[in-house]
Order: sequence, then C-alpha cells, then structure tokens
Amino acid sequence: MHFLNAVKTMAEATTVSYPFPTIVFGAIAFSIFTVLLLVTWSYRDVANRHDKQDSGNKGH
Repeated sequence: MHFLNAVKTMAEATTVSYPFPTIVFGAIAFSIFTVLLLVTWSYRDVANRHDKQDSGNKGH
C-alpha cells in the first residue's frame, strides 16, 4: 500500500502545463485533416481529363 500511495502522490505532484488549451489541439488536427481532404479532393477525376492517346490496348 505504501507503494501505491507514493505513486499517487507523485502523480498528483507532477502536472504538465501545456502552452495552450487542449481544444487548440483538436482545432489543429481538424485543420490538418481539412487541408488533406482538399488536396485529395483536388485530384478527383484526373484520369478522365486526358484523351486516350494509345488505342492499341483495347484488350486491357
């Protein structure tokens, strides 16, 4: 029991101070994923923008 009390005391004594509120971490992650979504969205239908130049591969 002494060990658990020591661990509990150490856990209470060591608090981490972040440079900004935790909601900012979520906002940063959301903005990164939004940018990645926009990059992915910009590549939609790229294969269909070009004419088929080689018609010799009709069997493929």
